[in-house]
Amino acid sequence: MKAASVPGSRTAAAQAARRRKTEIALERVHQAIARLRREKARVSVAAVSRRAEVSRTFLYDNLEARTAVATAMAEAGERRSRMLVDQDSEREATWRERAMNAEDGLKAAQAEILTQRTRMGDLLGQIRDLQAEWTEEAVQRITTENTTLKQRLRQLTAENRSLDERLKAARSNLRFQDRRIADLEAQIVGT
Repeated sequence: MKAASVPGSRTAAAQAARRRKTEIALERVHQAIARLRREKARVSVAAVSRRAEVSRTFLYDNLEARTAVATAMAEAGERRSRMLVDQDSEREATWRERAMNAEDGLKAAQAEILTQRTRMGDLLGQIRDLQAEWTEEAVQRITTENTTLKQRLRQLTAENRSLDERLKAARSNLRFQDRRIADLEAQIVGT
């Protein structure tokens, strides 16, 4: 009877060892999935297989491992779709805000354009008023006075130039006379 119990105990020991090995592998799978979630990395069979150091076959054959990976992938997909929805909402909010800012800017620009047009109209009216006040006789009189003033200005400029030249000549003569006096004084003192 002892001989019969030895092979049975070996089988039980082998099965227990396989179960422990499977449990350890499952624990590594769960840890790998948790690490991928923490790192916000993409959960896939290949990624879990690499991180848990188990074969892909183990992940496909073991029901608990397959369920854990599938659940993690589904949750990651939901998170991604929620993130996409949130990003779309954020983009829509920024576009909405930009559109509102653009509308405000457009209103301000239109108000400024209206103000400028009104101001231009007022100024053009003033120009027309000024042009209407002058009669042909007044325009001719002012043109004649302007021509006379320009001639007088040219004449005064020429006189000013002539006086400047005379002043320069007088200064030059004065310097010459000062040198001449200094020379004569030196001769008188020397004699």
